[in-house]
Amino acid sequence: MKPITRVLISNDDGIAAPGLAVLEAVAAELADEVWVVAPDHDQSGISHALSLHSPLRVSTHGERRFSVSGTPGDCVMMAVHALMPEPPQLVLAGINKGANLGVETAFSGTVGAAMAALLLGLPAIALSQAFSRRDAVRWATARALAPATIARLWAAGWAPGACLNVNFPDVPAEQAGPLQVTRQGRGRIDGVSITERTDLREQAYYWLNIRRSDQDDAEDSETRVLAAGGISVTPLHFERTEEHARLGLVARLAGEG
Repeated sequence: MKPITRVLISNDDGIAAPGLAVLEAVAAELADEVWVVAPDHDQSGISHALSLHSPLRVSTHGERRFSVSGTPGDCVMMAVHALMPEPPQLVLAGINKGANLGVETAFSGTVGAAMAALLLGLPAIALSQAFSRRDAVRWATARALAPATIARLWAAGWAPGACLNVNFPDVPAEQAGPLQVTRQGRGRIDGVSITERTDLREQAYYWLNIRRSDQDDAEDSETRVLAAGGISVTPLHFERTEEHARLGLVARLAGEG
C-alpha cells in the first residue's frame, strides 16, 4: 500500500466542530502531515458552492490549521492553490454530524468539499456519523471505525473520476457491521417545509426545514445498509444525466418529424 504522507481535512460544520476534531485525530494516525482548512462557521447545506462574488479571508489557528470565510469548496480551493506548498495526496471531509444519504448528498457541504477535490483531480472521501439524537452523537463510533475504513479504501483505490461517500451507523463501534459498497439510492428526504415567524420589529422571517421519513430503497442503497448497522461507501461523480429520460426525450423529439 502506498503510504499517505499529506492529508487535507475540511468540513461543512465549521472549524470548531467536534467531528472535525475527531477526523484530525484519525488523520494523524494515517498520515505524516495533516492540514486543516475549514469554514469559519457552519456551512451545512451549502453543497458545491464556490464564492465567486465576495472575497475570502483566512484566519490561522495553529500550524497547518486555518479557517476560511467561505464554503467547504472554497476551503479546498484555498488550501490547494494558496495555503499548501504541495497538494495533498488525499482529501478528507467531515466527520459530518449526521448521515449524508441519497438525495441529501446533492445538498451536503461535506460531500461538496469532496467534490471540489474531485474537480481538482484529487482523491477524496466524505465521512459522516449518523445519529438518532442530536445531543448524543456517537463520535466514538466514527473515531474507532474511521482509521481502518480509510486505510482499507486507500489501499483498494478507486476510479479517478469519483469521490467516496462514507457513512458510519448509529451503533456502538463493536456492534457495527462490515464496510459495504453501496449505491446512492433515494435516501430519506421527502420534502422541504417553511416556517414563518415574526421578529421584534414585526417583520416576517422564514426557516427552511428538511423533512425526512423512511422511503422505499434498494437493498444495496446506503440508507438500507446504514439502517442495518453497516458502514456504507458510495462512489459519486459529477455526471448526472438520467439516461432513461434522455433516450425517451430523444425518441419523442425524433417522432415529431
